[in-house]
Order: sequence, then C-alpha cells, then structure tokens
Amino acid sequence: MSFAVAPDAYDRFMGRYSVQLAPQLSDFAGVQSGQRVVDVGSGPGALTEELVARLGPDAVSAADPSESFVLAARERYPGVDVRQAPAEALPFRDDEFDAALAQLVVPFMADPLAGLREMARVTRRGGVVAACVWDHAGGRSPLTIFWKAVRELRPNARDESVLPGAREGHLAELFNEVGLSQISDTALGVQVGYASFEDWWEPYTLGVGPAGAYVRGLDADARNALKWRCRALLPDPPFTLDARAWAARGVA
Repeated sequence: MSFAVAPDAYDRFMGRYSVQLAPQLSDFAGVQSGQRVVDVGSGPGALTEELVARLGPDAVSAADPSESFVLAARERYPGVDVRQAPAEALPFRDDEFDAALAQLVVPFMADPLAGLREMARVTRRGGVVAACVWDHAGGRSPLTIFWKAVRELRPNARDESVLPGAREGHLAELFNEVGLSQISDTALGVQVGYASFEDWWEPYTLGVGPAGAYVRGLDADARNALKWRCRALLPDPPFTLDARAWAARGVA
C-alpha cells in the first residue's frame, strides 16, 4: 500500500507515535555504531531520523513506495540513500546491511512474506531483521477508539485488527515462515498527549492510511456522527493515550 498523502499529513496523524517507537525498535534490533542499516517502508522518515542519529547518514539507507515520502526523506536527511521501491522488491544487493528494520510497515506490504524475505536477503548472514506493528487485535493501538466508534455505527465495517502482524505473536510466526532464526518478540509502548478533541480528530480527516480513507469515504452526516461518537468514547481533554506495538526480531 502506497500512502499517497503529503508527508506533513502523515506526521500529524501517526508521526507523533512513530518518533517514540523508533528508538525502541532500534534498541530491540541492537542498532549500534559501525553498522549499516536499511529502513524499509520508511515513510517520511521517523525511524530514518533515529538511525541517522545513531549511525550517521552514510550508514543509513531507506526505501518506500510513496514518491512524496521519498522526496521528503531525501530533503530531511541529506546523505541518506533513499530509494522509491516497495518492500517486495528492494533495490539493494544481497548481504548489504547489518540490519533491516520495518516500522509499522508489514501490514501494508502487498505480500508480507515476500517483503520479509527481501529484508532477509539484503541483510548479511548473522545480521538482524526487525519489525513492529500496532496491537490492533488486542485493542491497544492508537486507532482503537476510532475503530470502536466505527463498529458501533457500522458493525460490519472492516477495521485493522485482521492485518498481518496485528495480533500477539503473528509477527514472530511470519518471521519463522521466511526462515529467520533466533526469533524473539516483545511489546513496545508509547504515550501521546492531546490538548483538545480537535487535536485528536483533525488528523483523521487528512486521508492517511485505512482510517483516513474511511473518513474520506463518508458523507457529511456520517462523518459528523462518527466524529461525535469518537468524542463520547474519549476522555475529557486534555488527555493522554497509551498505545502498544508488537515487535519481532530474527537473525538472517
């Protein structure tokens, strides 16, 4: 899935969560000075920024299928080798990196197994492949309240709980299927504060991801009904939301 939205729209919708996940995923993958690492499905660069801070731009590469995200990442992180490509067809050599990371990307790969195999291919023998996905199935994602409101209004609506990696243990299962070894998994947690309900709601109107596409597809009355159902489910502002992501790592 290519996110055909402006980079700042993604930043406002998911970026405030992504920047908190990036150091945790990097720690879990064992990213350290002297390595060369690729950020797969980099978006506008939340994880890329963390990798550059740890390794320097010359040691970091990135790939994303969205042209707007690739252009933004190139502008934001000069010196990083940013390529426009899907996870299933990474434009890098075999064994090129010490680690390949994918943050919040596996559910949106056209073929997650093919994408993870590509991550393993470009990682040297003994290197690390790592990824994380929001806990949609367990009700601990940043989007849980949104999709709860959607289902209350339209019980047959398809949410993100069925996406690959969105339930506990599924990422590790996928890693096992593609032949990675020494697989381990864990949970990563973040907290994001909101000054007002509008601060929370407005990013959903920007068309980012499945949730944004859902809102964009509603007529005015249905959108207003969803908005106020969400408001009823949220705490009074200001409020803080906790979210959890499942992470897995394996050795190539």
